[in-house]
Amino acid sequence: MLDQIQLIDGISRVEIAQRTGLTPQSISGIVRRLLDEGIVREDHANRVSNGGKPRTALRINADAGSAVGLHFDPAELTCAVVDLLGRPLVVKRRPTPPGTDPSHVVSAMTELVADVLTEADVPRGQVLGLGLATPGPIDLGLGMLVAPPQLAHWTRVPLQQMLSDATGLPVTLDNDATAAAVGERWSGAGRGVANFAYFFFGTGIGGGLVLNHQVFRGGSLNAGEFGHSSVLPDGPECYCGQRGCLERLVNPSAIVAEVHRRLAGGHDGGVLRESFDRDPSLVDHAAIRAAAEDGDPLATAVIDEAAEHVASVAVNVANFVDVDLIVLGGHGIQHVEMRYVEVVASALATRPLSRHIRVIDVAPSPLGADAAVVGSAALVLHATYSPQLSALLAD
Repeated sequence: MLDQIQLIDGISRVEIAQRTGLTPQSISGIVRRLLDEGIVREDHANRVSNGGKPRTALRINADAGSAVGLHFDPAELTCAVVDLLGRPLVVKRRPTPPGTDPSHVVSAMTELVADVLTEADVPRGQVLGLGLATPGPIDLGLGMLVAPPQLAHWTRVPLQQMLSDATGLPVTLDNDATAAAVGERWSGAGRGVANFAYFFFGTGIGGGLVLNHQVFRGGSLNAGEFGHSSVLPDGPECYCGQRGCLERLVNPSAIVAEVHRRLAGGHDGGVLRESFDRDPSLVDHAAIRAAAEDGDPLATAVIDEAAEHVASVAVNVANFVDVDLIVLGGHGIQHVEMRYVEVVASALATRPLSRHIRVIDVAPSPLGADAAVVGSAALVLHATYSPQLSALLAD
């Protein structure tokens, strides 16, 4: 129910009942608890009216608490403090420490959390908790990372407990792509959308699903591995055991390798040629995305081919789960989001079976590279203020 108040700023109790199917008595009890805790406030100055007696509007009290979000990518740590509307107050980034020792990474995370809280000037007593978004697979029940393929020797690392011990904060753990989908649902392109899929582009490629307004996690709580859909049966071998997986074809390393291959083969290369001839390491993923943004022929050709692979998987997702929206986001497509959106939108307009009924929308994430960190903070807000109805109604 808190979602409804957050989604429709100034909703009445009657409207909540209409949207949720809960009885007026249940609504009254839940709202009373939220008002008592200061999370929701009544706006008597702006009352809701449909021609009858004006109804009191309910709004989220954004300043009633804060949550910290932390996104752990093998290349970068991102940390944010958000208010109860999911709005980032401070966002900071640092490179992930090199090496494979989890304790070093936890130490860097702890320092980053402290820095963000200091800069945001948020008292520890107002912090509801820390949400941690990590690469998968994860064991949510035990709070463990279970051998993430891009983190050598991270075998069943109890990262949730390690970080909680180090920061003194309760930690909520989730897959980074799922967390990003939660962020989109909370304050991004997925607000109010019943069914959508989120494609997360980071060091790897992940996905998140929201179905019937609920995050779908699957039996092992690791659903949404869009990056391990095979799009080229005779393509490169993937660490998952398949060949031609989407992740192996469109992750940053793969795009850099393809551009380097073409430049080494004598391709003209446009603006990238001079940098490559001087030092190939200068032609990294950021440089390629910047060149594509400026319309460089080689960079755009490689990016567009990657987008075609993404489009193939997006069509499969559309056919399998019949979503209404596909969102593309993450730092891996910064500055070239619209090239991906255009290619995926074209495929969704012509290939899914449902296109004769309606065409699925495609949108770049308005949260961009911050979707996972905002989503990880939103996990805390959901865990704290969206418990089971029985808990809310209990004395």
